[in-house]
Formats: sequence, structure tokens, C-alpha cells
Amino acid sequence: MSDLSFQLKGSVVSIIILELYQFTPAGFADQLRAKIDQAPQFFAQSPVVISLEKLNAPLADDEPSQLLALCREFGLQPMAFRGGEVNDAIRACGLPQLPSSSRADSELQMPAPVAPAPQQAAPEVVVKTVVEERVVQRPAKIIERPVRSGQQVYAEGADLIILSQVSEGAEVIADGNIHIYGPLRGRALAGVKGDQQARIFCQHMAAELVSIAGNFMLSDSLRKQLWQQPAQVALNGDSLHLKTL
Repeated sequence: MSDLSFQLKGSVVSIIILELYQFTPAGFADQLRAKIDQAPQFFAQSPVVISLEKLNAPLADDEPSQLLALCREFGLQPMAFRGGEVNDAIRACGLPQLPSSSRADSELQMPAPVAPAPQQAAPEVVVKTVVEERVVQRPAKIIERPVRSGQQVYAEGADLIILSQVSEGAEVIADGNIHIYGPLRGRALAGVKGDQQARIFCQHMAAELVSIAGNFMLSDSLRKQLWQQPAQVALNGDSLHLKTL
């Protein structure tokens, strides 16, 4: 038997981002209750990252603990704060502090040209630096078998093509588009690394949840549109829209 005690491995886990705009305990509780009631099984014991990036005012001393208590009361499991102003009350909660999700663009600085010595009559030399960006496209991941309840399939850096059904309680995830040629009854998350142009295509829309670039729609909203019909899901701004295939 090996003496190895453990290994650290990367994994893909669906995490809910709670993007907080303002906080009053009563109002927050009412709105969270209404959202959880739409799909209680989906939200039960779900890990959640609380984003403070768009919060209109910093949380007061007693508000971070109230916020976490309300999340746990409704079955969510807060695992970290992200962005925003971090004060002593937030630090006292004991949760990790994640950096803001936005990445600042870095400017490439070229060294200044060195002028030739005055006594030399060397011709002027112009050096141009060309930076070529290469996009590595992985082939689509193709799954021919049904994706059963409790299973998760992830296509890293590629599209995901499912030739069979996605059962209730199953989850299919892709950095690119998702194509499902059988019934979609579970959860489908496309563009999970922020690709807002990603789409979800399926022949039979009956999903528990669909998501593109972190923006999601639950089954109660899907039932009002193209339920059990061929459909495609696209992101427009911060909202998902369904269209016929």
C-alpha cells in the first residue's frame, strides 16, 4: 500500500455568485426566499460566493454576519467574499477574500531606441516588433451516452456535444457552446470562463437550469417560453433569451 496520504487535484464545481447591490435584512430575506422557492432542490446546500463589487455602500459592522446568517438560513453555504471594500467586520467572518473578477489590461512597454553616436553616419534602422496572438482551439468534446443523474461532464476550452439525453440532476459544462441532441432535463452551463458569445442548443428544452457566462435562468422561467421544444439560449446584456432553432 502506498504511503501517500492525499493528492490535490483541480476540479470544476458549479458555484453560485450572489452579486449584492444593496442590503437590508428584511428586503434581502424576502427576495432570497422568493428566488429559492423557484427551485429549492437546486439551491439546497449550494456553495455561494458573495460579490461586493457592485454594492452601493459598504456593509455596516453588524451586516456581514447578518448576511451570512440569512444565506445559511435558506440553505446556501457561503464560501467567500469577492471584491468590494473589505472592513474588519468582513474579516471577522472568517471567509476568504477573493479579488475582483475583472482583470486590468496591461500595456506592453517597448524600450526606448538608442541614438547612434554623432561621429557615425550609420543608416537609420527601424525595428518593428510584431506580437501575434494565437488562439488554441481544442476539438469539441463529444459524448454519445446519456448523462445520468449525479454525473457532470466538462469540456475545457471547447464546445460540448451531447448526442443523447441529459437527465434530471445531471450537469453539463463547457467553456464554449453546448449542443444537446436529446432532451435536456438537467443543468447546462456554457461559457463558464466568461465567454458571453457562447450559446446552448437543444432539441427538447426541459432544463432545471441554463447558464451562460454566469447568468442563469431556472425552470420556472423556461416553462413560460419554449418548454419541451427545440430551443437555443443566448446572452443579451445580463439576461438570457430563448429562441427557436
